[in-house]
Amino acid sequence: MKSLLIFAQAVILSAAPFVVAAPTLPPTAAQQQALTPKGVLAELIEGNRRFVEGRPAPGDARARIVATADGQYPKAFILSCVDSRVPVEQVFDQGIGDLFVGRVAGNVESVDQLGSIEFATKVAGAKLVMVLGHEACGAVKGACDHVELGNLTALLQEIKPAVAAVTGYAEANRNSKNKDFVESVIAKNVALKVADLRQRSPLLAEMEKAGRIIIVGALYSLHTGKVALVSP
Repeated sequence: MKSLLIFAQAVILSAAPFVVAAPTLPPTAAQQQALTPKGVLAELIEGNRRFVEGRPAPGDARARIVATADGQYPKAFILSCVDSRVPVEQVFDQGIGDLFVGRVAGNVESVDQLGSIEFATKVAGAKLVMVLGHEACGAVKGACDHVELGNLTALLQEIKPAVAAVTGYAEANRNSKNKDFVESVIAKNVALKVADLRQRSPLLAEMEKAGRIIIVGALYSLHTGKVALVSP
């Protein structure tokens, strides 16, 4: 699993020229247009660092409500799990109008999420798409244990390719009782979902090839609050 992770510190260093001070208001149309995908990624990583260090940028929720009442120009779309311990805007120290957030157990890319991401990027101008998984994901644990429960059964099938793709464990250890196995599947699931976005959406793939967006995967630590990027 370690080979899959590129720690956020490296991203900050490589993208340092793009790091800017945390804005107090969401982007305007002109500001969004001037953003670059790498710049947005660097801003999110810097926001996560503020979150981890307990020094969030000052904000005025009321001012943001007023500023976004007649329109929105978010910077990024985050496809996240539904887990209540991963409050996406807070994790990246963002506010009203900064992010599109799609949440579904196991951060899987249903056609509904794909359509939402295509809207967010092609129509609404977001520059970054991030698939955000997290440690100890309950949906991944369910997939590892082959849980069947109502409509959850079909959802967990979307995670099964990641379970199958993780090798090197005896059959008796391929379940949620094995923390290392679960964490490996979580990372693999994020990587596969990033690949799926490119494969299942020619529109997103074309936009990324043209440099208009970037698609990345990341993992959130429940213990530290840190976000680390996942390699392709």
